[in-house]
Amino acid sequence: MKTFVILLSNTDLETDANVIQKHIEYLKSLDDKGLLILAGPFSDYPGGMVVIKAHHEEEAIQIALSDPFVSQGYRTFEIRTLEVANQQNNYLL
Repeated sequence: MKTFVILLSNTDLETDANVIQKHIEYLKSLDDKGLLILAGPFSDYPGGMVVIKAHHEEEAIQIALSDPFVSQGYRTFEIRTLEVANQQNNYLL
């Protein structure tokens, strides 16, 4: 599996508690499936980030499109592939 970053950008629509709750439930479902690595809003910039595991970019796009924030028009998104640097891969050296 690869690691993908979904960057969520705000739209002009004002989010309400209902869509926020649906978004949180969606993140919990990704976590239950072992796909969610981390997620959260930016504290110094509009929008947020969701880091997931997926087999390929098309799967990551489908995950992003299924997020209620995106599917209901409250956020747009960009997909980035992250090369994780860690001790197991000698920090990509």
